[in-house]
Amino acid sequence: MLQQVIVKTKNAEAVRPLLRSAIHREIKLLDSGIARTRVRLLGFEKQYNMTTSEFLRRFKADDLGETLDYLDWYGETKMLASLEEQKRTFEGTSVP
Repeated sequence: MLQQVIVKTKNAEAVRPLLRSAIHREIKLLDSGIARTRVRLLGFEKQYNMTTSEFLRRFKADDLGETLDYLDWYGETKMLASLEEQKRTFEGTSVP
């Protein structure tokens, strides 16, 4: 379901391109954050010789324990999900 946000301004023609630009910039920043997070996840995968999906399955089943690295790895998976969700939100946004 599409929703509309109303922005009140005295100069709509000047604000529209600024909003488009801000959304575009945010998407680029999110892309950068996603890339950095994926690199960190790959580092854990190489270090522990396990995919992130295998790690999550075993971590949630409490097969691994709670080391600081595992908590960091888990946190990175949550960060990636959050960044990707934010990106999807902005990509589905348009300024008429």
